[in-house]
Amino acid sequence: MSLVQAAGAALRVPVGGAPVVGVDVGGTKVMAAEVGPDGTVLRVAHRATPGRRVDVALLEDALTEAVREVAAGRRLAGVGLAAAGFVDAAGERVMFAPHLPWRGQQVRARLAERWQVPVLLDNDANCAARAEAAYGAAVGARDALVVTLGTGIGGAVVLDGELHRGRNGMAGEFGHMQVVPDGRGCECGGRGCWEQYSSGNALVRHARAGLAEPGAAGPLLDLAEGDPALVDGPMVTEAARAGDPVALAAFASVGGWLGTGLANLVAALDPEVVVVGGGVSAADDLLLEPARRALVASLVGAEDRVVPPVLRAAHGPEAGAVGAASMVRDALGRGLRPRRARRSRRRR
Repeated sequence: MSLVQAAGAALRVPVGGAPVVGVDVGGTKVMAAEVGPDGTVLRVAHRATPGRRVDVALLEDALTEAVREVAAGRRLAGVGLAAAGFVDAAGERVMFAPHLPWRGQQVRARLAERWQVPVLLDNDANCAARAEAAYGAAVGARDALVVTLGTGIGGAVVLDGELHRGRNGMAGEFGHMQVVPDGRGCECGGRGCWEQYSSGNALVRHARAGLAEPGAAGPLLDLAEGDPALVDGPMVTEAARAGDPVALAAFASVGGWLGTGLANLVAALDPEVVVVGGGVSAADDLLLEPARRALVASLVGAEDRVVPPVLRAAHGPEAGAVGAASMVRDALGRGLRPRRARRSRRRR
């Protein structure tokens, strides 16, 4: 059954009881989730992201498979896309994505055409901020900073209760702030970007380097079956919880860099709360405690101000999908119909 059939080609207007799906498109994986009106995740499907140097059709095939699985033969009211990249102010194009193959493509219209359902598009961190402001750690905050750590770093700013998107729709791209002049090369083409020192990739890189040292031993090396090249993020977290020194050192480094970067953002924006989400946030205080210490140590005048709490995102790695679904549900609740492409005519 095609997704058009599964989602219901007859869905010309949103159906009140039909499911709303949010899709988080990250650098390593795609997650599609059916999300209830209260932000509860009801059904989830995952696919691997095929890479950033592939034809965009392969990525969009993976999205289609994940949405089809969540739809499970039902008509959909709409799909929200949370993309790890620069989304234009109109919510139509992904202009650039360091870890994905989209480069200026009309992503929203193309997928609305393919799926024959209403589709809305925004940056993944913006969607995470929507989720946390509506249902999570930033509820009630007028000014909040949301930072997501996954393959790279994403971010979003809530000012006076509203998501701040900026002139080009690209506010919050904190991961590509330069923190080390002429530092480590980044997938964006720059050097010394924050995400090269504090992200899921940075965590794994640090841990592998530690295991390559002479005499390295412990739970992390055991989990990797003796091969540092097999280490991944969940292994580092599991080993750190078991007290592995290499894994703990990796979190100390990544958390320290996280807090240093947050100090700059707090100095600029003075938020009520800082929320940290993304896949790496599953490590909780292994990541956040060194970040909190580094924030206080790096923030000018920390002793003379209220330092915002640094909290783990309530929705963790699901925040992007939850926020993307909330974006669609809010639009439908306001009586707005998300734009959808006209179905192309096919020869019979």
